[in-house]
Amino acid sequence: MRSPVPRVAAIHDLSGFGRTSLTVAIPVLSAMGIQVCPMPTAMLSTHTSGFKGFSFIDLTAEMRRFFDHWKSLNIRFDAIYSGFLGSPDQVAIVAQCIDMFRTPDGFAVVDPVLGDNGELEPTMDMEMVHRMRWLVSKADIITPNFTEAALLLDEPYREHIDQPTLKDWLRRLTAMGPHVAVVTSVPVEGSRTTTSVVAYNRPHDRFWKVDCQYIPAHYPGTGDTFASVLTGSILQGDSLPIAIERAVQFVTMGIRATFGHNSPSREGILLERVLDTLRAPVTMSSYELLEE
Repeated sequence: MRSPVPRVAAIHDLSGFGRTSLTVAIPVLSAMGIQVCPMPTAMLSTHTSGFKGFSFIDLTAEMRRFFDHWKSLNIRFDAIYSGFLGSPDQVAIVAQCIDMFRTPDGFAVVDPVLGDNGELEPTMDMEMVHRMRWLVSKADIITPNFTEAALLLDEPYREHIDQPTLKDWLRRLTAMGPHVAVVTSVPVEGSRTTTSVVAYNRPHDRFWKVDCQYIPAHYPGTGDTFASVLTGSILQGDSLPIAIERAVQFVTMGIRATFGHNSPSREGILLERVLDTLRAPVTMSSYELLEE
């Protein structure tokens, strides 16, 4: 029997402190009327950005037990959504989840968490980059940030990128397997106060862009928040550009709400202040269709 509520398998880490990964995905998707079924990849005392001395427990063995039990129950999910992976072995488990648990009309979202600002995350290495290149081939949608897009394509990180080169990157990302590539934190040529989210839908051969006004603060977990809202919006039936728009608007609202309070940036955005807005429809849209 099909569940009356859309169901997502969220394969992410769980941090005890700091709004990232599962502590973002669960409330965001739940607020959007979606059942979240977490498969934790690792357990940390805090997330890895801005904190030192954090504890890290690799849950690869437990993920295999999750998989075996879910398989025995014949559970299916409308979306498989993966984020931070704690070891290369976990990549194969995520791929198995996509193959085994996705409904026939479901989709897989891979957020290839590898790094940011031109650098690898502390727990990542080039082996994980190589394995992630394989995993994105199993996805329908990928949501790398600009740094992760460069890593996946084996391109050097750069401060600026022109539109023809960016389009080439997006085409190459979808050539790896996914139908849709959504790249966040893309620098806007000629502007220091704006970044953008740019996406390519390969089946429709269309590029979409949503600009983001720059705010001078860095909050961990915004990528997780963006990918969670995007996943939830598509499950609700939104088009790709509207889903991107909703995700950008929500993350921007969370950043603005947090920045005004001057709270420690490493704790993430004040998600609890803005969750209710996810129930409101998009009333104004600013996405662009990028022409050739």
